[in-house]
Amino acid sequence: MLPLLSASLRSTSALAQARDPLPSWNEGATKSSIVNFVTRGTSQGGPDFVPVDQRIATFDNDGTLWIEQPMYVQLAFALDRVKVMAPMHPEWKTKQPFAAVLDGDMKELAASGEKALVEIIAVTHAGMTTAEFEKITSEWLATARDHRFKRPYTELVYQPMLELLAYLRANGFKTFIVSGGGIEFMRPWTERIYGVQPDQVVGSSIKTRFEMKDGAPTLFRLPEVNFVDDKTGKPIGINEHIGRRPIVAFGNSDGDLEMLQWTTLGASGPRLGVIVHHTDAVREYAYDRDSHFGRLNVALDAAAVNKWTIVNMKNDWKRIFAFD
Repeated sequence: MLPLLSASLRSTSALAQARDPLPSWNEGATKSSIVNFVTRGTSQGGPDFVPVDQRIATFDNDGTLWIEQPMYVQLAFALDRVKVMAPMHPEWKTKQPFAAVLDGDMKELAASGEKALVEIIAVTHAGMTTAEFEKITSEWLATARDHRFKRPYTELVYQPMLELLAYLRANGFKTFIVSGGGIEFMRPWTERIYGVQPDQVVGSSIKTRFEMKDGAPTLFRLPEVNFVDDKTGKPIGINEHIGRRPIVAFGNSDGDLEMLQWTTLGASGPRLGVIVHHTDAVREYAYDRDSHFGRLNVALDAAAVNKWTIVNMKNDWKRIFAFD
């Protein structure tokens, strides 16, 4: 009888899982707003039915799909690259902002401002082919560990959002990442981690040059900014890469404000804007208006005016990471 009982329990658990596509979400208004939106949009013959080809959902990455504190993951990658490249650049020992990185002086680095960060990104992300950059990125992600959780960054993705991505795709939505992060930094791993194919990733980019190298065609990465997919750049990136206006958008910071506005305002049909609010200092981090990374200030005020859904991580998520 025990094997039969065990099988019965597994069957019951699987059935419950099938009935609830978002098991890591607590019951309440937030979860209901998302489920109701999807249900209305996919109900054939209903007043809010959305044809499959118009079911476009966009997601910010940093702070929306994975961790962004105490700094963006791509910035952590860039700082590690400075240390790897330092033996080839002895002048960095006394030249800022590189000296601050090598000395571990994050206060000095922060004081150097955005221009210094752009300089670091340019040096560490260029001067190689796109294939070489993909290899470096993939190898770093395989070995790098977050200092607090002591886990690979690819494990610090939000389990409720993974369930949401799968839920939307199961209901005919096409899911896109629209991030201020580098498009070629993300593309090597987004399909494996999120189920989002490389051609469904929109991000910032640097310029590249086509050239023949040893008889083979290559794309060489240049230390020049091509496009910044943040703030007002996000609607532009969506228009250029996707060619359709999303009907649902998920973000977590002021950098996502314009994407949420482009998705929800001045357009016909059902629309849903969602902001992930980091409120759980115990299981993750708590931050919003005064944060250096992922600041949520103007967009938080706009959410109330525009009736966007706010996800309170502490209250709305049963667990944050798969390992919780």
